[in-house]
Amino acid sequence: MQTIYFRDLGRIAYDAAWDYQEQLMQANLRIKAARYENPDAALPDGAVTQNHLLFCEHPHVYTLGKSGHIENLLVNDARLKELGVSFFKTNRGGDITYHGPGQVVGYPILDLEYFGTDLGKYMRHLEEVIINMLAQYGITGGRLPGSTGVWLDADIKGRARKICAMGVRCSRWVTMHGLALNVNTDLTYFDHIVPCGITDKTVTSMQRELGREVDVEEVKDILWHEFGKVFEAEMVREGELV
Repeated sequence: MQTIYFRDLGRIAYDAAWDYQEQLMQANLRIKAARYENPDAALPDGAVTQNHLLFCEHPHVYTLGKSGHIENLLVNDARLKELGVSFFKTNRGGDITYHGPGQVVGYPILDLEYFGTDLGKYMRHLEEVIINMLAQYGITGGRLPGSTGVWLDADIKGRARKICAMGVRCSRWVTMHGLALNVNTDLTYFDHIVPCGITDKTVTSMQRELGREVDVEEVKDILWHEFGKVFEAEMVREGELV
């Protein structure tokens, strides 16, 4: 059983969280590079890759994936300033999405050599974590063929709506970026983009589906427990077994 170190970063600027992810990823990549380049060399004590799960919440920001299309941002720089929204081009997969208050963002930095070197399987595991968590609130999440993320009523024409977006980067089987779950998110911010580049479907939140505000801390608590179950890992919070 692998260990995953869990940390809640609270509300943090998008670029600061990105920098922190990069630090964790690069530390793992340096260890893997040394191992691959000279597999018989003795590495320093403790020189093993580590797995991390970061939770956070961002101020209003739109992010565009490396395969995304800038025309899916429907407002200009002046309007972004009026809205108080930042914009970043990122190195994750996927198109454009929104992060903001009331949304739980999860960033797993995992060495998939411990969990299976299959990106498709990894994405399905992330989706399963969200689906299992939603079920505890009586919300039936599912998958939409050909699309990542977690959807509601994906099999009903005209009803499909996304509740959790996903986009990752992977280098030498080390992951970063991850998922964004709409809990109490102000969904009007999605009106200024074409979410994930999909024009014929909508977005939703737990608050909208349940008709009430949801305890974000409770959601995060359920999420990291489900993450440990799905990935069959021990979850450690800031160095202490939880």
